[in-house]
Amino acid sequence: MKTTTPFPTLNLNLNPNPNLLGTRGNQERLGLRLGLRLGAANQGGFTLIELTISAAVASIILVASYLCLSAGVASQKLIEPRTEVLQSARVALAMMSADLRSACSLCPDFDFVGEQRAIGEIEADNLDFATHYYTPARSGEADYCQVSYFVDKGRASNRFSLWRRRNPHIAPDPLAGGAREEIVPGLRGLTLEYYDGLDWYDNWGDASVKKKVRYTTTEAPNLTGFPEAVRITLLLDTNPEKSTGKPAPPLVFQTVVRLELADVPAPSGGGASDNATPADGNNGAAPGQNPGGGTY
Repeated sequence: MKTTTPFPTLNLNLNPNPNLLGTRGNQERLGLRLGLRLGAANQGGFTLIELTISAAVASIILVASYLCLSAGVASQKLIEPRTEVLQSARVALAMMSADLRSACSLCPDFDFVGEQRAIGEIEADNLDFATHYYTPARSGEADYCQVSYFVDKGRASNRFSLWRRRNPHIAPDPLAGGAREEIVPGLRGLTLEYYDGLDWYDNWGDASVKKKVRYTTTEAPNLTGFPEAVRITLLLDTNPEKSTGKPAPPLVFQTVVRLELADVPAPSGGGASDNATPADGNNGAAPGQNPGGGTY
């Protein structure tokens, strides 16, 4: 007789076999497996609302960072040219002040010549004098130099620049010769005013009239001699390198320089010079200026 083997039955009891949990090591391993399975089953992700809020916050942060960076770059482009202009103006005013403080007679015919000029709509005054503020560089030179300040076109552009001419030799024509150097580019105007102790004048001296020629018995106070002070006004472009678009308002720089040698008596004769200091209480200082000299 054949015997049939019954099919194995499935144990649907979810409780573990108590015989398998007899040892402590088996219990720990089983608990670890069950914990991993339950943790994996309970693990979840971000919801759609959370993702949307995170993306919105990240977008706001990126936009704000870009705006801050753009504003910084724009400020740098605006400040850097103006910083260069400030430095150029400071150097130009220092050079003119040093030359004027040691001004002396230009030639036997005229001492100091300042003329009011204009090039189109630009104020372009020029100034001619001699100065002792000079260090000899070659043999045969002394601490004497003929100096001119004037406005002309720049070397690298069609814009105007401030120029200085220096001639350390006594030339037949004191208004020509020597070497020229460009001091400040992007000039929008140069105004020079001269103080005689009482009033300010736009012109001083006359290169076409010699000292020995006198048409009237009483000369104008600004015809011969030296002024007591010179007021310098520079108008510079805020961005000399920018040549297109509407120009911005210029930067204005101004200083007053007292001529230290203006009160020195004439070497010939016993009388005082033509520009002797008036006998007033402020020693002939310009209005608003320290009687001891200097600029502001």
